[in-house]
Amino acid sequence: MAATGSRPVLTRNIMDNENRSLRVIVYTDYKSPYAYVAKNPTLALAVEYPIELVWLPYTLKIEGYLGAVDERSAHNWRKVKYGYMDARRAANRQGLILMGPQRIYNGSLASIGMLFAQRHGFFDAYHEQTFSLFWKRELDIDSMDAMKEYIAKLGGNPHEFEVFASGEGEEEHRRIVEQAETIGVFGVPTFVFDGELFWGGDRITLLRERIEQEIMRHRPR
Repeated sequence: MAATGSRPVLTRNIMDNENRSLRVIVYTDYKSPYAYVAKNPTLALAVEYPIELVWLPYTLKIEGYLGAVDERSAHNWRKVKYGYMDARRAANRQGLILMGPQRIYNGSLASIGMLFAQRHGFFDAYHEQTFSLFWKRELDIDSMDAMKEYIAKLGGNPHEFEVFASGEGEEEHRRIVEQAETIGVFGVPTFVFDGELFWGGDRITLLRERIEQEIMRHRPR
């Protein structure tokens, strides 16, 4: 199961002393199609192996990554179009609906919502539905009113969320992103295992190999 409130300790000591579980930190962003299609394969890791998934937000700055819409080069537009085509192929294989956003989203509010949901015990539902609704164009993740209504439907307190989002949550989100960048994170999904970074859903196979190596290393002889 996904972790609901843990925070990462970015050291090379990945074995929990009590239950000997392994920890994989997963940086994600709800507005990233690649993060969306990597969600289910990531969750599958926690079913197959004795690992704890620690989900944390890394909110992409689209303008810095691909340029502002009115300033993008033809090269960057080709990258954008191919990226969505590629992500849709992965989504189709999983039976997911992935409709391209009709504008550029910031996404910070949804990332702060992740932290709020982790604190209040409804992260699993939030994580699943935020991805699904956003990519069906049924949730405006940049609208405080829409997010408050959404949080309430999941059982959270919308007023507490608004206060959290404009104060403590905003600061925590900033710290997490800054910490991620100090260890080399630049995109999503990024997995951190034993201090080693794996960027992209297509690196899950390599991550799986590293997990198996670590399990074998700690197996009693």
